Order: sequence, then structure tokens, then C-alpha cells
Amino acid sequence: MKEITLKAQLRTDLGKKASRDFRRAGNVPAVIYGVEKEEKNGKQVPVAKSILVNEKELNKAVFTPNVYIVNLDIEGQVVKTIIQDLQMDFVKDNPVHVDFYQITEDKPIVMEVPVKLTGLAEGVKAGGKLNLSVRKLKVKGLYNQLPDVLTIDVTPLAIGKSLKVADLSFDNVELVSPKDVVVCGVRMTRAARSAAAEQTSEE
Repeated sequence: MKEITLKAQLRTDLGKKASRDFRRAGNVPAVIYGVEKEEKNGKQVPVAKSILVNEKELNKAVFTPNVYIVNLDIEGQVVKTIIQDLQMDFVKDNPVHVDFYQITEDKPIVMEVPVKLTGLAEGVKAGGKLNLSVRKLKVKGLYNQLPDVLTIDVTPLAIGKSLKVADLSFDNVELVSPKDVVVCGVRMTRAARSAAAEQTSEE
């Protein structure tokens, strides 16, 4: 899977006013949930670190069709993470807060990976239209074995047929999206329907 490095700095001022000031200065408040845990109210919870990342640098990992492992360079110490949650400004459509999750080589993670369709479906040859219903699927696996895309061969798909998550499998990863979700299918078009009607009439 592709990786990207972003510079970050530790944040000490955690107030709302400080957050607004940071955003005005072009930085985005963020939190890293680490592999280390501490006890709170009788439960083990991940230790959280508050940081700041540059908005323009962060946008490289956000506004892209690619999915990245994010290497956070925090004042010289590199932490390997994934973006677990992203809050956007509904008006300006820019990131206002990010939750990063620290990852390791031996612990599986869950991520959304883009879907890529290949092949010319039989149904398309017959005049149907190929429709992609889901652009990303959730998978579980070790980060260094996750693919950049999930490639699906649609060649056998006939008109009216579809592929669900339950029909798919990929090496080294487990699909965790609901099994009944339709990923893609070939639907009948008006032209194909007319052609079928003409053929029936001739017969």
C-alpha cells in the first residue's frame, strides 16, 4: 500500500480558542491513538497524543482517490498510522480535525480500499450498462499486505447479473463489508431491451 509522510508537531494548548487560532494559521488539530494503553475507569484505553498537522500537507492524503499509510514525522520521531476519522467543515469542505491510529506490522487493521473493475462484461457486449455501486470496500489485514486497489474481473457478468461482497475474495485480506452489499452489476438499457424485443418478434 502507498505511504505518505506528513510533518507534525506536539500540541500543548488544547483549548477551543487555541484550535481556532491553529486553523487560521493553516494547521489542523489532530489526535494519535497509540498502541500503548492506560487504565481509565477500570478499562484499558489507547493513549492519545494531541498534535498539529499542516492543512496543505494533510490535503495530499485526503483529497485523492488513493488510500495511504500515513507516516507522521513528529519533531523527528516517525509514527506509522492510518486516518481513522476525519471531520470536515461543511461549508468550506476543508479538514478541521483528524484522528490517526498507530499501526504495527503484527496487528491487523481495518481500512477502506478502492475498487477497480477490469474486463469487458458479457452484458455490456449485449448492450447493457455496467454500474459500480460501491467505490470502496472495508478489508482487514496486515498493513504491509493491503493492496492499493481491489481488482474485480467483470467479464462473466451478463445483463441483470451483479456481484456482491459475498461473491468476492482477495489474497491476504478479509472482506469485512456486509456480504449482501452489491458492488457492481450490469443493468438492462433501453437499447438492449428494444433489441431483445425485436429478436423475439422475429423468432
